[in-house]
This record gives sequence, structure tokens and C-alpha cells, in this order.
Amino acid sequence: MFFACTNYYIKSSKIHHILLIPLSIQVCASSHFLNFCSEPLFWLALFYSFIIMAIGKCKDIENGLDNGLGDLDLEKPFLQPPKTVDSEEDDNDSTKTEETENIVMVLLSTSVAVCGSFEFGSCVGFSAPTESAIRKDLNLSLAEFSMFGSIITIGAMIGAITSGKIADFIGRKGAMRLSSVFCIAGWLAVYFSLGTLTLDIGRFFTGYGIGIFSYVVPVFISEIAPKNLRGGLATINQLMIVSGSSVAYLLGTFVSWRTLALTGLVPCILLLGGLFFIPESPRWLANVGREKDFQVALRNLRGKDADVSHEAAEIEAYNLTLQSLPKAQVLDLFASKYIRSVIIAVGLMVFQQFGGINGIGFYASETFATAGPSIAKVGTVSYAIVQIPITILGAFLMDKSGRRPLLMVSASGTFLGCFLTGFSFFLKSQNMLLEWVPLIAVSGVLTYIAAFSIGMGAVPWVMMSEIFPINVKGVAGSLVVLVNWFGAWVVSFTFNFIMSWSSTGTFGLYAAICALTVLFVAKIVPETKNKTLEEIQASINSYVS
Repeated sequence: MFFACTNYYIKSSKIHHILLIPLSIQVCASSHFLNFCSEPLFWLALFYSFIIMAIGKCKDIENGLDNGLGDLDLEKPFLQPPKTVDSEEDDNDSTKTEETENIVMVLLSTSVAVCGSFEFGSCVGFSAPTESAIRKDLNLSLAEFSMFGSIITIGAMIGAITSGKIADFIGRKGAMRLSSVFCIAGWLAVYFSLGTLTLDIGRFFTGYGIGIFSYVVPVFISEIAPKNLRGGLATINQLMIVSGSSVAYLLGTFVSWRTLALTGLVPCILLLGGLFFIPESPRWLANVGREKDFQVALRNLRGKDADVSHEAAEIEAYNLTLQSLPKAQVLDLFASKYIRSVIIAVGLMVFQQFGGINGIGFYASETFATAGPSIAKVGTVSYAIVQIPITILGAFLMDKSGRRPLLMVSASGTFLGCFLTGFSFFLKSQNMLLEWVPLIAVSGVLTYIAAFSIGMGAVPWVMMSEIFPINVKGVAGSLVVLVNWFGAWVVSFTFNFIMSWSSTGTFGLYAAICALTVLFVAKIVPETKNKTLEEIQASINSYVS
């Protein structure tokens, strides 16, 4: 759901190894029982190693959580070099070593947490490469598989709504444990399924689990990271979601659907084990009054010799400020000073979802097979590979070109992709240029996903974090997330039905919505690049008054 990337290249080789832990173990563990597909997994691991190193060319962006972290300095490097003084060279080297050691626990904690992000992507990517095999093995109708594919969004909707209270009640680590248990139970139910009931229950459980992950993982990362690392580390969450989805797409082209379900257990097991070795969020500990544990956790994250008194005072002061603010209700969002922000955020989410992303993504393999069976596997693999580099490019461009231009270019690209795909099905229905139909269809879908990844995937979430004042950001975020997941369910459930009605009409409908997105952005959405939150609010309110 949130796509972004990190800032500068991390020069320490130790840091690289820590950041690669979740993905490397995931691939190795999978190959342990998938020997026959070890060669593709080797190349996949190599590919992602280069992706992690490529993160260094991107700029930080704010991921926009309502966790009371204040404005981030988005222009600071991913890792800021330690300050030095005019002294001996060995003293400077010692300072740098200490700085690196101080962030190891932060990076390890982040690596553990983003196993949940990888699991998120794995769950979302499961249905695309497995549709034909599941329908054949379990004799599912089109309606039954559509329910299986889409019910994950219902679970995620409920999980996202309840995630805040769960994370506040049992802690960030407790919420991640609970989410992992639901995902494990869901994958096992899918693996042992002999009919639609257990299949749907398993899919719903994984949906509920990733709904919690979608909230608690970025919150946990933002709460444990020091200010100069926060933006960059938070964006690893987004990259791992895309990575998990791509790995599921690729593995699904080589292994059975039951085996693919078992691979979904690996990130959860890694997460459950890793949670024993990392501290709880110090901000949550401070918020619930566990002062001693708060100090211990903060010192573990910053280093045993670090002076944490200033940061501890800031956290406690913010908690007092937050408690003094009035509790906003949903109806408060419809006051004149907030209504335009609501229209912008909800509108962007509606256009993001009803442009067809979850229908096209959930059932990509079947779409390719409909255009031409010979191109199905190549199309699915290409779909998986293209997402990650384009997502990184989009994050780099976000602070270069601005939000509005990126949204308009992205929406225009999704329109072109839908138009090409619909045109390919039109040619097929008219028995014209049949040898070109598969190529045009694959080109259209790849154009769509590339355009979506560069802007419409990430920018609406970034803008949501920027256009709401802090006192209503929590309730506004809940409303926007609810709209987003509801739209995801509608599109993923109806996609197969309208495809059976008319493939050309399906993509023509999505193309029309993408065209409307361009008009919506041009007329309604403000530019927020290089503006403080106060300036953004003043700009939005000037339209209302």
C-alpha cells in the first residue's frame, strides 16, 4: 500500500548485511524445500541485493504516520556522519565506530519488523500466479475464486481499523506477534484446504494479519529510529512490501500453490523469533507509564554510553501535549476547515483503487493467459520484476518533481496502459492482428504497473500525511484507510465478473477512471513539495474561506 525508498547509500558493510537478513533468510529457507527451483531463487536473491544497494540514490520521504513524531527533516542523509572535533585522527575513527555501533540495534530492529512488511506483500501477491491451479485442484467457480481473492481485503480492512487500539493495548511487539499468529494460521488453513470454506477462512486470517502489519510496522520503525534515520528506515517498509509481492509472483510461476502457501510462513517465523532480541518501542512504554522500561529500551537503541536525557524529555513532553489535545470524531472532519483535506485524501484513494490496481494485480496471470497462453509466464515474471526499480525511481522523483506532476504523469501512464490492454482484447475479439495481441496486452499491463508504481501507488499516502492537522490525523487516517480497503475489495471482487462480461470493456472502464484522475489532480489537489505542514494548511484553507 505505501511505496517509497530510502535516502543515501549506507557505507558500512555490517549495515548492509543487517538490512538483507529478512530477504536472504526468506529465500534460503524457501530453497531448503524447493530444491528444484533453487536457480531462480539464487538470481532473485542476487537481484534484491543490488536493489538494497540502489536504495542509496533515493531521497527520504515522510511516510506520514500519526505517531507524534513531528516534522521530519527530509533533506538530511539516510545516515548522518558523526560530528568531529579538531583532535587526533584515531579519536575521530573511534567516534565513527561508536556511532555505527549505536545504530546496529535500530537496524536490527527494523530488519525484524520489516519481515511483517514482506509478509504483507507475500499475502497480496499469492492469488495472481495461483488462480488457474487453485480453481482446477479444488474445482472452484469463478465466483468462489473471486471471493477467495478479495476476502483478504475485508480481513485487512478490519485489521487496519482495530490495529491502533491493539498496538496501544498490548504494545507494538505484541501487535506484531498477534499479526504473525493470524498469518500463520491463515497460511496453514490455505495449505490444508480441500474446499472453499477453509480456503476463505485462511485468506481472511492472512488479511486480518496484514491489516495490523500495515499500521504497526511503520509505526514501530518510526518510533525506534533517531530523527536523522527515521525517514529512510521507514521507507524500507514500503520497499519490502513490493519485494514480498514480487517474490510471491516469481515463486508462484515455479512451484505449486500449496508450496507457495508454506513459503508465506517463513517471514512470520523469522519475525516471531527476532522479536525476542529487540526492544519494545520506547515511545509506547513512555505512553503507558513504564518509565524504567522506557529508559532501558531507549538506551538499548541509542547505545549504552549515549546521553538519552534530551530525547527522553522530548518524548515525555510530546505525550503530555498529545494528551491535552481534544479527541477528534469522524463528524469533525466535515467541518469547513477540514472538508477540502477530506475531499483530497478520500478522492485520491478512490481513484487509486477504482483505477483497477487490485483487480489487475490480483489476477495478472489470468489476464495474460486470456490474452495469450504462450505469454502468461513471461508476463507474470515481468510484472514482478518491473515494480521494484520503478518504485525506487518514483520515490527519487517525488521530492524532485513534486507531488502533482508525478500524480498526473502516473495517472496518464495508467490510462495508456489500460487503453493498450483493452485495445489488445478488442483486436482479439475481432480476430485482427492475433499474433500481436499477447505482446500488446503484456505491454499495456506493464505500462500500467510501472506508471502506478511511480506515483499513484505512493503519493496519495504521502499527501494524506501532509494535508491533515495533527489533532485530526488519527481519525482522518482511519477514514482514508477504510475507504482504501473498501475500494480494494470492490475492485478485486468484481474484476473477474466484468472481465467475463467484456475484457475490452473492463479496461476501457479503468482507462476512463484514470483519465478522470488527471482532471481531479489538476483541479483539486494542491502541491505540497517543500512546504511546511503549516503552509500546506494555510494553502488548503485559502480555498475554503
